[in-house]
Amino acid sequence: MPRVIVNADDFGLTAGVNRAILELHSQGALTSATLMARAGATDEAIAIARSTPSLGVGCHIVLVDGDPVSSLGQIPSLIDPATGRLFPTLGMFLPRLFSGRISAREIEIEAAAQIVWLQSQGVRLTHIDTHKHTHMFPQVLRPVLRAARAAGIGAIRNPFEPAWAVRATLGGAWLRMGEVTLLRLLQPACLRILAKEKFVTTDGTVAMVGTGTLDAAALRLLLQSAPDGVWELVTHPGYNDADLAAVRTRLRASREIERAALGTLLEFPQLDLISFAALGPDSR
Repeated sequence: MPRVIVNADDFGLTAGVNRAILELHSQGALTSATLMARAGATDEAIAIARSTPSLGVGCHIVLVDGDPVSSLGQIPSLIDPATGRLFPTLGMFLPRLFSGRISAREIEIEAAAQIVWLQSQGVRLTHIDTHKHTHMFPQVLRPVLRAARAAGIGAIRNPFEPAWAVRATLGGAWLRMGEVTLLRLLQPACLRILAKEKFVTTDGTVAMVGTGTLDAAALRLLLQSAPDGVWELVTHPGYNDADLAAVRTRLRASREIERAALGTLLEFPQLDLISFAALGPDSR
């Protein structure tokens, strides 16, 4: 039987995103969300997390396209000097990462600051993932794992989409499919690191190719195709309102589409819907 973690990224981005997450969880269509430590509606998301213990909540570690928790002097290699914020795009972040201009120690400092700050606000964190999946790169993964372990967290997203899910994705762009397939070459190294560090994860993350196009038909086909295993369904539900219009994101109208599509989960009672809290050494 497939076990599925239905996770919403960007918890705390806007009040409309928070509202969608709480509504979907109340309907039984969403089990988990990952919270951004520095976003426009983070305080509201923290209040929701504290009052909704049935919702698994992770830390959505932001190393790109956001504001840091650490002081700028602690993490200078992560900061765009033109803005005083984190670098806005992967296109600016990755060349610096691969050339060694971004410090692993500073990645660890910022990841730890985000995790510890959320914990200090009374949020029980079940796992971590990263904004734009930056932890698929070993140069990010290792320091992020050190930060998570120090905070008592032992679960993390497997940021790779399996081939069966790519094949089953309706409406996925060919370029996006190619990117996801190529990036899967990093998976063996990533899983070796996770095993060595004794972190638990899933068998893969689905709907990554479908990000921005995941409607009810596409989600239904994905769920019908899911083999036995533990899978994370990554989603971005929300309301496309004035708050979202003021935020830098490529996902606007699609958040409404995903919010509506997630009701499809209720058509599949055979799925075992869990959160990362259910993962452990004997959970597979």
